[in-house]
Amino acid sequence: MGETDLKVLLATMEPVLHPEPYGYGVWTGGVLSITPFATVAEDEGMTVVAPLAEMRAAGFQSDPWARISLTVHSDLAAVGLTAAFAGALGREGISCNVIAGFHHDHLFVQWDRRADAMAALRRLARA
Repeated sequence: MGETDLKVLLATMEPVLHPEPYGYGVWTGGVLSITPFATVAEDEGMTVVAPLAEMRAAGFQSDPWARISLTVHSDLAAVGLTAAFAGALGREGISCNVIAGFHHDHLFVQWDRRADAMAALRRLARA
């Protein structure tokens, strides 16, 4: 089981910025020639999230997104963590797309706002 106490989650979330950009694309079938970080099955096709260089080499078009992983092991039933970091990023005008893994949350923010996002998350952890 992961952590559920919001104060502990925020104080120990330790955001990590991954060095390479990621991309989003839609795969509609056939051979997928990349190893995705994540997929989401939708009626319109399979959303694929993967390192941008791999996606572009496979013919996907995407804007660059920064992946920030929160290293705290948050429980899937924890309440308030997503709202807290979304609020902190929103106050800075930073959009955020979240993929929740079993152990960690992964935030995708605009590549050119990654440093601002990291600063906002660190301020939130210290608050």
